[in-house]
Amino acid sequence: MRTGLSRAIEAAIGQRPSRMTRLSGGCIAETYKVALDDGRRVVAKFNVSEGSLSLEGWMLRYLQRHSRLPVPAVLHADDRLLVIDYVATSGGITPAVERHAAELLAALHQVTAPAYGLERDTLIGPLPQPNPESTDWLGFFREQRLLHMAGLARNAGRLPGRLMHRIEWLAGRLERWIEAPAPPSLIHGDMWAGNLLARDGRVAGFVDPAIYYADPEIELAFATLFGTFGTAFFEHYGALRPLRPGFFEVRRELYNLYPLLVHLRLFGGAYLAQVTRTLDRFGA
Repeated sequence: MRTGLSRAIEAAIGQRPSRMTRLSGGCIAETYKVALDDGRRVVAKFNVSEGSLSLEGWMLRYLQRHSRLPVPAVLHADDRLLVIDYVATSGGITPAVERHAAELLAALHQVTAPAYGLERDTLIGPLPQPNPESTDWLGFFREQRLLHMAGLARNAGRLPGRLMHRIEWLAGRLERWIEAPAPPSLIHGDMWAGNLLARDGRVAGFVDPAIYYADPEIELAFATLFGTFGTAFFEHYGALRPLRPGFFEVRRELYNLYPLLVHLRLFGGAYLAQVTRTLDRFGA
C-alpha cells in the first residue's frame, strides 16, 4: 500500500517521498508524516474506502481565505488523498498556549455571516454535518445538530428509544435556556486538544476542522468537554469577547450535548451515561 501511496503523492505534488511514518489518530483516513526528496516534510492522509478528504481540504482552505486562524496549507486534496504542510510541535497545552488560543479563536469568532450554517455540508470526524443556512439558531441547533446526530446514534443502535424521546422533548424547548443567541460566527467546530498543535508556548496550528457559522458558545463549550482549555483561556477570551451570563451555569452543558452525541454515535460506551446525565440536568 505504501508503494501506491508514494506514487499517488508524487503524482499529486510532483515530489517523490523518501520516507513515510504512520501517525496515530484519524477517524476517516490513514495518516503519514512524509519526508520528500527535496527536504520538505508534509502530512498525507489516504482514504482506503470512499473518500471525503476533498471536503477536509476545502474546509482548511476556507479557514485560510476567511480568517487568520493558523492551519496547514493544502498542497493537494481529492476524495482519496489529502496532502498538507507538516506542522512541527513541541510541548503540550500550557497556560501560555491557552492564552494564545484565546486570541486566535476570539479573532475567528469575529468573522460573521448573515446566517447560521454554511454554503455546503461538512463533516465532524467521519460523520455528516448538515449546514442548511438559516437565520433561526434554535431551529438550526435543534434540527441539524441535536436531532440529526441523535438520529444517527439511534440508527446505529447506540441510543435507546426512550432516550431519543427525551432528546426530542429537550430539543423542542430550547428557548427555555437559550434566550438571545449570538450572531453567526465562524467556528472551527471540533475544538479539542487533539486538533490543536502547539510549539514553544504558542499555537502552531489547528487541524481537522468541522466548520460552519454558529453561536460561538458551542465552540467554547466543546473546548471544556475534555479539559482542553481552562482558566487561562477563558479569562483571556472573556477580556477580548465578554461571555454572556449563563454560559458556564447552563448553556455549556446544553451545547455539549451535541459533541456527546457525536461521540456516542462513534464510540458508544460511557458516552451514553453522559448523555443521560445531561438530559437529567435539564429535566428531560
